[in-house]
Order: sequence, then C-alpha cells, then structure tokens
Amino acid sequence: MRNFRVTLTLLIGVSILITGCGKEEKEEKEEQQSIEQAVSNNSESSDMGSVEPKGKQEEKSMKITPLPDTYKELESLPVGKDSSYIPTATNEEKMQAIELFKNLPNIKENPSQKELDYYYQELLQRVQKDFKGPETLFKQMRFQSFGNPDIEDSRYQFKDNLNVEVILDSSGSMAQNAGNNTKMDAAKEEIMEFIRELPEGTRVGLRVYGHKGSNADKDKTLSCSSSEVLYPIEPFEESKFESALKDVQPTGWTPISLALNEAKQDLMKYDGESNTNIVYLISDGIETCDEDPVSAANKLYKSNISPIINVIGFNVNGEGQRQLKEIADSTEGIYQNVEDQDELKSELNKINDVANSWKEWKEKGKQSIDLKEVQNSLEIFNYITEEESKSLNEKDQINLLGYTFQQNSLMSKESRIYIEEKNNKYHEWIDLEIEKFNSELKNINQQNYQQAKKILEHKYQINTQ
Repeated sequence: MRNFRVTLTLLIGVSILITGCGKEEKEEKEEQQSIEQAVSNNSESSDMGSVEPKGKQEEKSMKITPLPDTYKELESLPVGKDSSYIPTATNEEKMQAIELFKNLPNIKENPSQKELDYYYQELLQRVQKDFKGPETLFKQMRFQSFGNPDIEDSRYQFKDNLNVEVILDSSGSMAQNAGNNTKMDAAKEEIMEFIRELPEGTRVGLRVYGHKGSNADKDKTLSCSSSEVLYPIEPFEESKFESALKDVQPTGWTPISLALNEAKQDLMKYDGESNTNIVYLISDGIETCDEDPVSAANKLYKSNISPIINVIGFNVNGEGQRQLKEIADSTEGIYQNVEDQDELKSELNKINDVANSWKEWKEKGKQSIDLKEVQNSLEIFNYITEEESKSLNEKDQINLLGYTFQQNSLMSKESRIYIEEKNNKYHEWIDLEIEKFNSELKNINQQNYQQAKKILEHKYQINTQ
C-alpha cells in the first residue's frame, strides 16, 4: 500500500512537470511567433525587406549637403539662428550652451563618420555667420562714390535737392539692451546727431512703426496698423525734430511693410528727376504683421521717387538678418548689421559723407567739378577685417562648443577631434578666399570707377564657377 502511494505521488509530480514544461514551451512558442510576426510586418513595410537597428535607419535618412566651395555659395547660406556669440567660460554658461543645443543629433556612443559629418553640418547651420562677397563691398564703394560721373545709375547722381528719410522700428524688442543703452535710446541719440550733421538745405523726415499698443497678441491688430510720420520731409528744425524723436517709445509689433508703403506717400512729391532721395530703414527684427516687406520695398524702389534704400539691422538675430538683407538686396541697397551704438554711429556717418559731397557740388554752382579720386583703401580694409573676424569667430565658436560637449559626456574625445579637424580645414579654405579678395581688391582700387566695376564683376563671376 505504501509503495502504491509513493508511485502515485511520483506519477502526479511527473504529470505536473510535464504539464508545466508544456505550458512553458507553448508560451515560448507563442512569443517566438509574435517576434516572427513583428519581423514579417517590418519586412512588408521596409524597402530593404529586413529590420535594422534604429541608429542605422536614422543614419540612412541623414542628408548631408557638401560644404560650399565658392564664396558665392558661402554668402548664400542662411545666417544661423545662434550666430551671435555664445559664451562657454563659466559652468553656468556651459550649461546654458548645452541646453541651447540639446536638440543636436546624439553622438555619445561610437558614431560613424557619416553621423559625425551630419552632426557638424547641423551645428554649423546653427552658428552660421553672415559672410559677404565682394559684391557687398562694391555697393559700399558705389554709395561712397556718390556723384561720380562714371556711375551710370541716375540715383547716384547729384540733383537739386537731397531728401533723407529715416524709418525707425519702435517695436517692443527695441527696449532691449545693446551695450550701455537700450536699442531705442541708442538709436535716438545717433539719429539726432546724424541729422544735426547734415548740410543746410537737406530735407529730412522721420517715420516710426509699431509704436502703438503692445507686443501682446491682443494688441496685434492695433500695433500692426501703426506707422506715423513724426517729422514730414522738410528742412531741419532742431527743436521740432528733437521733440518728435523724444516721444518715441518701443512698444508693439513690427509692421515694416506698412512703414515702407507709407514712406512712398511721404516722398511722393519729390520725384527722382530733380531729387536725390535716400531712405534708411533701422530695424531690430523681422516683419511680424504677416505682410511682405520685400515686395513693399520693391514698390518703393521702382516708383518715380527712385530712392536709394539702405537697411541697418540693430543687433538682429539670424532670421532677422536674412529678411533685412533680402530687403536691401532686392533694391540694390546696402545691408549692414550693427551690434551697438558705436557701430550705428559709424554706419550713419556714411550718409553724412554723401551729403557733404552734395553740399560741395551745390556750392560750386553745379558745374562739373573735379571729384578727387575716391580713396577706398579703408573700405577694403574694413571689409577684409570683418570677413576674417567672422571666419575666426565661427571656427572658434564650434571648437569651444565641442570642448564643452566633450566635458559633459555628450561626445567622445575622438568625435570632438574629428569635428575640430574638419572645422579647421573648412575655415582655412574661407581664410584663403578672403586673402585672395584682399589682393584683388587692392589692385582694383588703382583703377577708375568703370574699370573697377568691370574687373570686380569679372572676378566675382570667376569665384562663383
């Protein structure tokens, strides 16, 4: 009897064991079937017909654009949204930089060369500077050569009257600091000083925009419809002009298009036949009122007013620089970004030089005067220095960010070295191009205006091929 019970117990145990094993085998089989089904499903939806690791799939979707190999291509690159200097000296600054670039591709673990090239491309796009080819310098030279009889464009010939209108951004962002002053206070001071220095007989005007309401959503309609001429085009009266400028406060949105359209009305009675009309737009950002400022600028440019339209970007970010430069380019004008009050003063002084040449022309009874040879050496020096500075700053910015990311385990030392070498080589090429321009422009400066124009245009085309 005892043996029977033992046998029965053993049979029950074996039965349980067999049942358990069967259950595990069934679960394993079901799990395997699920995996096989997932693989099958992926195969059906994949062009490759197989499942690859996520990293490999992402690598195949990376589109790497070759770096520019002409200065024309370099100039056409959009200014990066983080093109302003990003400090990395303190721990706090490093953490801010890491936060700013947190959306860059992940290259923490054994990235491929393609992944590193893609990473460099994305980082470079973010900090891209606003490089300018020699065509920009030519525009500067043409403006500074105002009145030279060799210049065929009638806009640049002296007329009986000189009219200068300043269009000033009064949007809320002009309350931000730019050095020791707010942008608005700095602009007011420099505009006032600039207008004082214009020769007697110059008619001046002041128009503002975005000066009503606020930059809150609820005030968008009001602010986007606000542009007002505070000083109509007429001879300068200091107290009247100063009073008009004093009351301007930065408050609202940025209706650039509206201001340009209304500036056309301000100058309507001063046609280009007997008037030299110069418009300076000063803005610290893009149009925010859903209009097209490039189209508005074109209409003003092509009107019978025939104005010269130059644009000053006051401490503007990458997106703003792109749009403001497009406004200037579309009207054959000059775009210049200034970071602080001193740079704004320097840019406005260029108009004073033109105005003083006009005064000299008037005083000599409008006779054909012997205009002295325009000395462009300083302009060439400034242009070359600015381009060299952009190249150096862009290169150093990327290398410093690389060190910061390595220190915080966002990339390996090997990855950082690869990116740095690629970065240095790229900027060596930029520096060589700038060096060529320096030599060419110095030779061009020895020629007269028309010869210089032909040589420069020829050289510029060569550098775009």
